[in-house]
Amino acid sequence: MHSLSSWICCQLGAREHYAIPRALHRSNHLQQLITDAWISPYSLSDRLLANVSSRLKERFHTDLVTAAVQAFTPSLLLFEATQKLCKTRDWDRMIQRNHWFQQQTLTYLKANIHHFSPSTILFSYSYTALSLFQFAKQQGWKTVLGQIDPGPLEEQRVTREQQRYPELEPNWHPVPLHYWQTWQQECDLADQIIVNSQWSKQLLTQTNLKPHKIQVVPLVYEPPKPTQEFCRTYPTQFSRDRPLRVLFLGIITLRKGIAPLLAAIEQLKDMPIEFWFVGSSQITTPPHLRRHPRVHWIGAIPRSETYRYYQLADVFIFPTISDGFGLTQLEAQAWQLPLITSRFCGEVIENQRNGLVLPEVTEEAIVDALKTCLNHPEQLKSWSIQSGKLKGFELAQLSQRLQICQSALFT
Repeated sequence: MHSLSSWICCQLGAREHYAIPRALHRSNHLQQLITDAWISPYSLSDRLLANVSSRLKERFHTDLVTAAVQAFTPSLLLFEATQKLCKTRDWDRMIQRNHWFQQQTLTYLKANIHHFSPSTILFSYSYTALSLFQFAKQQGWKTVLGQIDPGPLEEQRVTREQQRYPELEPNWHPVPLHYWQTWQQECDLADQIIVNSQWSKQLLTQTNLKPHKIQVVPLVYEPPKPTQEFCRTYPTQFSRDRPLRVLFLGIITLRKGIAPLLAAIEQLKDMPIEFWFVGSSQITTPPHLRRHPRVHWIGAIPRSETYRYYQLADVFIFPTISDGFGLTQLEAQAWQLPLITSRFCGEVIENQRNGLVLPEVTEEAIVDALKTCLNHPEQLKSWSIQSGKLKGFELAQLSQRLQICQSALFT
């Protein structure tokens, strides 16, 4: 990396388990992580704050124990409590939280400006970057935007899906227009834009962003140790007593392709297939599917308990309409679980090698894919063997990719 450069990472939330600041800290190029909440197990006051909200308990990473971290945990708790009392709507709450984080960060940067060098690189994720980038440019710093999704064209795809199935997600609302106007300003101020998939880059370049500014940097995933010892087995034939178990894990919403999946279940109702839906639901589930004996609605569970369902399943289904990447793909593969996925997300599946890639996200395509799995358990076994061989998603490779991004900033 550029010998004089150092990074400030501004991160609202614990996205990717702090992968970017961890990768930079490993290479000694992280000057500061600025985040909304940080609960150090070595701090009594932090542990007391964690008792106020259980969600805060995972807001820490041992890889960053020696890093310089600035957080605004008490202020965050006050903000969240105020929003709850005011009963702010979802989009408004998200936008206000993004604004709150930028204001907290900006105040901190201004008070500590003398600690940062002219060759500083400021990184921030999309939708929380505008005022931070404006300040960075005033200091002559470089700016890198972490784009978490494929942007406004993804929104258009989701809107069309909502128009097809308004009865399934009646409470859905598009983001306000000024959300995208602010985002466009962020992109204009960014010297580089990091995306997680070629799909994201494809949609972003169609919004007239300059392709040379966009760098594809896949997500980081480190499989838990138990995946190395797990051995997946399949029957020689699926039956009523031993049905094919299909897992959907994540937010149950139209954006994830839930409508054609539910329609496919209708077609397959007489076949020995079970469906397991794990995650919070944003849809109005049809009553007959809510009561269906072979459709199991588990609801939201802690991330630490997802392994049970990855182990239970025979195939993982991810028919997303659009995703920046889809981390659950990597989680499923780590448990040697073949995938049925769409083309509109991160590239994890090689068709017919470790799963199936749907030609389109339709009821018919999903039915065909599931029938293939049902009728060929030996094929599932072969895909499972290949599924455990994850490559290209390690923290060390993220460090290398960030080096390439940094070199491009100074050439």
